[in-house]
Order: sequence, then C-alpha cells, then structure tokens
Amino acid sequence: MKRLLLGLCLLLAGAAQASAANIKLLTTAAFRPVVLDLIPAFEKQTGHKVTVMIDTTGGVLQRLRSGDPFDVVVATQETIESLDATIVLPDSAVQIARVGIGVAVNLSAPQPNIFSVEAFRQTLLQARHVAYADPTSGLPGGQAIASILQSLGISSDINRRAILTRGSSAAEIVARGEADIALLPASEVRLVPSARFAGLIPAPIQVYTTYAGAISTRSREQDASVALMSALTDPAMEPMLKRRGLEMP
Repeated sequence: MKRLLLGLCLLLAGAAQASAANIKLLTTAAFRPVVLDLIPAFEKQTGHKVTVMIDTTGGVLQRLRSGDPFDVVVATQETIESLDATIVLPDSAVQIARVGIGVAVNLSAPQPNIFSVEAFRQTLLQARHVAYADPTSGLPGGQAIASILQSLGISSDINRRAILTRGSSAAEIVARGEADIALLPASEVRLVPSARFAGLIPAPIQVYTTYAGAISTRSREQDASVALMSALTDPAMEPMLKRRGLEMP
C-alpha cells in the first residue's frame, strides 16, 4: 500500500510539473507595482513561472511590433487597441485597471494645496521647478500632463521651469530636492520611498490612463496565459490596486 501511495504521489507530482508553464509578461512601468504584488502569489498557486519584462509605453509598442516573444501584454488601452490580430488575440483584450495623475513632493515638504483647480494652478505657478515626463518620451502620463497644463493656461510659464524626465521617474527629482512638485501617474509615486504622495490632481481636470491586457497570438502557453489574465482581472484585486495607487476600470 505504501509503495502504491508513493507511486501515485510521484505520478501526480510529475503531471503537475509537466503542466507548469513559463509565461512571458510584457508590461509598462506604471503597472509594475501591481505585477510585483500579484506574481508571487500567482506562481505559488498555479506552479507557473512568470518572467516580467518592463519598458516604457513606447518601448512596449516597439517590442510588440518588432516581434519580440511574449505571452501576455499589459499596456495602455490605446496601445492594446492599436495592435492587430497578428500580434494579440482580439477576443482576449480586457481592461484591468486605471490610474490618475498624482502629485509628489519631497518627504520634508509641506502638503501642497491641490484641493481645487485654482489652488492647484497657483501651486504650480509658485513652484520653483515642476518635474514630469517628457511628452515625447513615451513615458506614462507625459502627454496627459502637457494637456492639463495647456487647459490651465500655464504651459508657457511652467515650460520655462519644467524638468522633463525621460529615463527616470519625476518623483525622483523631488526626492533629490531639484523640483518642488512632480506630476506623474499615482502608481509610480509609490515606487519612490523618498518621495511623498500628496494626492491626485483635482477631479475636474483629472485624466485617467486605462490599462488593458491581451494574449499573444503566438503564445505556446495559452491556458497559463488565460489563467494569468484571470488573476489580473479578478475583482479581489481591488484592495491591491488601491494600495498601489490604481483603481478598478
């Protein structure tokens, strides 16, 4: 009986190992915090291994169009919608989360007044320097922030004092004391412990970026990819999203 049970255990272990997959997940920096929280539990629960590749929004799009191998991609909804059926399975595309533009300041800085549109506008005008992503860089939020400044009628004034980032987070600029205010996706502020999240910009001018996921048409791990997408869209993700500065779509 013991030999029979041992043999059955070995057989089951072998089957589980054979069904385990190595999934390649391509995603953007703004969604990285969620991935860092989710993947360990997913791997433990399913036995699958997830290899995470991080890039800018523009970099993700370039990788996809150049044929870099992947199984699941999470990027802005606009990026996903721009992909044709030779890259992702159309029926697999689904919204996962959205993130608004947040404000970051140095840990020692006082709370800025950003609680109304006019107060936010004056806070920006009074800042020595304002840091945000270069709108031409492909970094999340760059174009949205430029549009917000334009709508407030202060683009030319802020541009003279702006510190535009390309390869780093705007929150790092305020953490080093080089700018008074940083504007960036709220989820990215949480990745810089030496900067403080001061809140979202006022609702009337807020611009949300929606993130969506899809499965590669060339994935050899379709079942495992579906399982990962199911985990990413599980309603139980909501507390984790909020903790990381995102929310359900």
